[in-house]
Amino acid sequence: MSVFASLVERLADLLQPLFATTATAAAIVLFTLVVRLAIHPLSRASARGQKARTRIAPQLAELRKKHAKNPERLKKAVLELHAKEKVSPFAGILPSLLQAPAFFLMYHLFSGDRMAGHALFAAPLGDHWADALSRGGVFGPAGQVYLALFAIVAAVATFSYRRTKRQLAAQPLDLGQPTPGAGAIAKVMPLLSFATLITVAVVPLAAALYVVTSTTWSAVERAFLFRDQPDQPEQSDQPKRPEKPRDESREKRPGKPQGKPRRKSSRAVATRA
Repeated sequence: MSVFASLVERLADLLQPLFATTATAAAIVLFTLVVRLAIHPLSRASARGQKARTRIAPQLAELRKKHAKNPERLKKAVLELHAKEKVSPFAGILPSLLQAPAFFLMYHLFSGDRMAGHALFAAPLGDHWADALSRGGVFGPAGQVYLALFAIVAAVATFSYRRTKRQLAAQPLDLGQPTPGAGAIAKVMPLLSFATLITVAVVPLAAALYVVTSTTWSAVERAFLFRDQPDQPEQSDQPKRPEKPRDESREKRPGKPQGKPRRKSSRAVATRA
């Protein structure tokens, strides 16, 4: 932990001529980007695993439907499918687990007291949003720093929410036995991106900078890695109003009654006679 803290401090010294009093905050952002770039190969491996599972999902659904009454046969068929397609059952999970220690170390590094003596403009890096509210309110000097962070997080969360919702809608339907709670998970999962707003509000500002930077990187990285995945156009959540049935009796109105036939004049009759 102290090694990473020393690296951040040295990086802040290098950035001092450019960023002056905000050099430590800039060092946190830059150090986070360097770490995320270093573990990018793990993200690529995780994306390949997720794509592989998505590719064989229709075949797995068919197997579940075919062997629904024979669990042993289903298990054997699933293993044969994974071996045939060269897809591990844990594809994409292990790389994600390997990234967790890096995120844990980074979060605790920037949540410590070593960042307390530095600031981002008028907001000390060791303070929380509650401290900014108690000193100057929402629109105070420190409060404006948090408003900027909230705006960035909201924009990134909205982008991630829409993209995740389209990808979930474009996934093939499971033709086998439905997973319990799958529908609820599909509805809640896109909303998890907005949980970062709560995190930024409760952690120290130094940790909030790390969270915002890492979340933004994750959104851009995921959009890049899954750029070839099919997306379904986003549909409105409001139910469509049913169309009223047409009244055919009104559309087919009878024509106007024709007038009485004109009688021939007596002069015309006399002429013919």
